[in-house]
Amino acid sequence: MKKLAGFLLISLSLFSCDESPKMPTDVKVDNPLIGTWQLVTGTLVEKGNTTVTDYTKKLSFIKIINPTHFAFTQHDLTKGKDSGAVFSSGAGKYELKDSTYTEHLEYCSAREWEGNDFTFTVTIQGDTLVQRGIEKIESEGIDRLNIEKYVRLKN
Repeated sequence: MKKLAGFLLISLSLFSCDESPKMPTDVKVDNPLIGTWQLVTGTLVEKGNTTVTDYTKKLSFIKIINPTHFAFTQHDLTKGKDSGAVFSSGAGKYELKDSTYTEHLEYCSAREWEGNDFTFTVTIQGDTLVQRGIEKIESEGIDRLNIEKYVRLKN
């Protein structure tokens, strides 16, 4: 009987241990942005010139959004073996209020972009996310409209 009581006590103490990470209580879990997004097209409008980049051919770009942070990474699909070799990444915290999404870029492979905030209007229809906003970094002479179209990646 003592062995059974000891076994039950040990079992209960093991089951009461919870090592799973806790979600902060002030985070909305129903946030439609949470997930992994594949950039399909990017449109930049700067000084009257429009550049559209197709991210399904020579480049790949994903953005991962969790309840509190975002991260993105981009690379060429030739594995760096030609003149189009590129790798970039960035991450930070974000805020979402209605359709206003603001990224606080804390880390970036383009270090001069760090510490800047970028505000976008976001719309989601089905598995498509469009974010549209002004990217402005006065010290770098950057002032442009950026429109990005993403599709949600499935598990």
